[in-house]
Amino acid sequence: MCAVHILNCFGVIVSVHTSNAYGRITVTEDSIAQVAADTALDCYGIVDLVSKTFSDNLSDLFRRKRLSRGVSVFTNGDRIFIDLYVIIKYGLSIEAVAQSLKKAVKYRVEHFSGMVVDTITIHVVGIKV
Repeated sequence: MCAVHILNCFGVIVSVHTSNAYGRITVTEDSIAQVAADTALDCYGIVDLVSKTFSDNLSDLFRRKRLSRGVSVFTNGDRIFIDLYVIIKYGLSIEAVAQSLKKAVKYRVEHFSGMVVDTITIHVVGIKV
């Protein structure tokens, strides 16, 4: 049994509810984004995560928590869709780093949430020397 509450309009916390043999589990999209961001920053070749727009960068300056910066999470049913906005280290294969990043994030988020990660989209915003 799964129920999803999608009310994500300007700061409203969105959560995903699922039930299993242990009971009812609630996972917020923000917590999924934090796990994805932490995993991304641990991946070889990823220098940083960045916000996708200038207005997001501006709002990040005034937010207390910046742990999920550069990560956008959308849930539909028991499926998770993730967008990552990254800066990659110069001299590395973008394709290899992106594939490694996708595998790592998919594994950690699925292990953490118990749900299926449907799509991970990597947006390479820049390259750092």
